[in-house]
Amino acid sequence: MVTGLEHYRAFYYVAKCGSLTQAAEQLSISQPAVSQSLRQLEATLGTQLFSRTSRGVHLTREGELLYSYVSKGYQQIETGEKKLRQMLNLDIGELHIGASDMTLQFYLLPYLEKFHEKHPGVKVIVSNAPTPETTGLLERGLIDFGVVSGPLPALPGVETIPVREIQDTFIATRRFIQYRNRMLDFHDLEKLPLISLENNTSTRAYIDSFMARNGVTIRPEFELATSPMIVQFTLRNLGVGSVVRDFAKEHLDSGQLFELRFNKLIPRRSFYVIVNSRETLPAAARELLATIRADAQGQEHSNGKA
Repeated sequence: MVTGLEHYRAFYYVAKCGSLTQAAEQLSISQPAVSQSLRQLEATLGTQLFSRTSRGVHLTREGELLYSYVSKGYQQIETGEKKLRQMLNLDIGELHIGASDMTLQFYLLPYLEKFHEKHPGVKVIVSNAPTPETTGLLERGLIDFGVVSGPLPALPGVETIPVREIQDTFIATRRFIQYRNRMLDFHDLEKLPLISLENNTSTRAYIDSFMARNGVTIRPEFELATSPMIVQFTLRNLGVGSVVRDFAKEHLDSGQLFELRFNKLIPRRSFYVIVNSRETLPAAARELLATIRADAQGQEHSNGKA
C-alpha cells in the first residue's frame, strides 16, 4: 500500500489529462516529478498503468481499473475541499448558540439578524433554554457559545464576556396604587401576592439570593415559565410581578404598570457571552463572536470615558 497520496494525485491528473505535461501544469510541479511519481506507483503496485505513445499516455486495462476507483475518491476529496472553502468563506455552515428568552430578545436577536443578512447560507440553530441549561450545553460541546444572564457560578475553562447590563424590578397595576408613592422595605414583599419565574432560572435564583441576604423570604403565589407571562399575569391584577425591566418597559412607559420603590436598590447584573476556551470554534461562530467582542470592548471603552 502506498502511504503517500501524492503518487495517486499524479496518477489521477495524468489519466484525466492524457498528458504528462498538462498534468504537471495542473499540479504546479515539473514533468520529471510527475514521471517519477508514476514510476514509483507502478513499481509499488507491480504493474504498468500507462502506455506511452507519441500522442501522449493512455491507461492500460490495469490502469483503467485503478482509475475507476481513484477518480471517485479524488472527486470526493475535491468536493470536500470545495465545501471546506465555502464553509471558511461563510457561504455554508452551521452556527449553534444557546440563549434564554431574555438574552435572545434583548441582546442576541439583532446580531443574528445582521449575521443572517450577511451570510444567508449559514444555518443558525438556537437552543432556547435558561442559563443553567445553556451552560450545560456549552460544557457538553453541543453549542458554539451561549448568551446567559448573571451572576454566574465558577465555570472552569469557560470565558465569560459581559455584554449588557440589566435591572431587576417589581411591577404592579392600579390594584396596588397605595404602594405607588411609598418608599417600601423589601420585607413588605412578604405581605404581597407575588408572581415570579420558576426555580430553574438564573433570574429567580438571583432575586431569591438577594432577598435572603436582606432577611426576606420570597413565596410567590404564581411561578411561571417565562417573563412575558409574568407581565400578562400582572396586567390582569393577579399580583406583583418580579421581572427584568426590559420585559415591562412598554407597559411602564404607557402607565399601565408602575415600579415599586424600595429603600435599597437591587444591584444591576449583566448578560454574558460564554465560550469554551478549550474548544476551537468553527468559522461562523468566530465571525459572529468577533463582532460581539468588538461591540463589548467599544461599550466598555465608552463607559470608561464617561
